[in-house]
Amino acid sequence: MMNQSKYDMKAWDRVLLARHNKRPTATELIDFIFPDFIELHGDRLYGDDAALICGIATLNGQPVTIIAQEKGDCVHERIKRNFGMPHPEGYRKANRFMKQAEKFKRPVIFIIDTPGAYPGVGAEERGQASAIAVSMTEMMSTKTPMISVVLSEGGSGGALAIGVSDRVYMFENAIYSILSPEGFASILYKDSSLASKAADDMKLTAQDLYQYKIIDHIIIEDEHGLHCNYSLSFDYLKKQLSEDFAILSKLDENTLLQTRYNKYRNMGEFNE
Repeated sequence: MMNQSKYDMKAWDRVLLARHNKRPTATELIDFIFPDFIELHGDRLYGDDAALICGIATLNGQPVTIIAQEKGDCVHERIKRNFGMPHPEGYRKANRFMKQAEKFKRPVIFIIDTPGAYPGVGAEERGQASAIAVSMTEMMSTKTPMISVVLSEGGSGGALAIGVSDRVYMFENAIYSILSPEGFASILYKDSSLASKAADDMKLTAQDLYQYKIIDHIIIEDEHGLHCNYSLSFDYLKKQLSEDFAILSKLDENTLLQTRYNKYRNMGEFNE
């Protein structure tokens, strides 16, 4: 796979790169672009979810709010972060800081990196589906510029819960889909070993989703993957964030919200 041209890669090759164990996580991205980041905690209802990091920082001197899913980079961290699968309190924490950002007129940057929201009994008892639905609703009406960035994996409603923004970016070898290729293959083909075929059929790559106008921009990566030269991609991301926030900040609140609504309303053209 690694000798293959990045322009000739199969979807499954990109799935493997998105899951590479040395691929940078949200914490590394934040440390690189936002060295003055201050983390804030808790949903003021149940507890603090370590799978979802929230806080404030500056981008070229402009205060911003950052909301990021974090998988962890070692066994201890991955267990602590629940492998990047948020509980309902994580999404409620995100909602809390979205509204805080709106109050203080700070743009919001969401970093998506999750195989999906946690499906455990406790999460369901505390209202996982409701928390995701409320998060999406709040994002559609939050009166401040917002950009979502799919760093590696964007899985199911767990990703979409922080993916309703004015702009959506994907890293070149990230994936964004309704569920994992293994899950898709198990349901559709009754055989999880056909995950590579499922990846092709699902159209889950940045290149596919850009073509279908689901995302707005692809963040370039080193030809061997993000883990080989992340500074190249993170510098590019910082530049793109700055350019788009400069454009979005000039829109009045009504125009911002209407444009965001139209963006999602127009996805998936229907032909008779």
